[in-house]
Amino acid sequence: QVQLVESGGGLVQPGGSLRLSCAASGLRFSSYAMSWCRQAPGKERELVAFITSTGDSTSYVDSVKGRFTISRDNVKRTVYLQMDSLKPEDTAVYYCYARWDSNTYWGQGTQVTVSS
Repeated sequence: QVQLVESGGGLVQPGGSLRLSCAASGLRFSSYAMSWCRQAPGKERELVAFITSTGDSTSYVDSVKGRFTISRDNVKRTVYLQMDSLKPEDTAVYYCYARWDSNTYWGQGTQVTVSS
């Protein structure tokens, strides 16, 4: 079956960095556009970053532009989210999301906490 497994979350001080990874199995990874989404307590889940199946195009929510970078390795079947200059408002559970046509899958999420 399809699995998306996130890792790399944790506790970091404001201004710090984290790199999230999402390893995919059970699907033709290179066909899927991938996204990172996040959900903070009491808030709706929001799309943070998107990358096309080939990796030739990316997009970001305004609040993370210039600080976060999404990338992928289709050989390793993994998508990454490099998060720099982290702020307390980045605290959330981060999920990876795969989509191809009508096929969509979510990971289980990884907690990111930005606090001094």
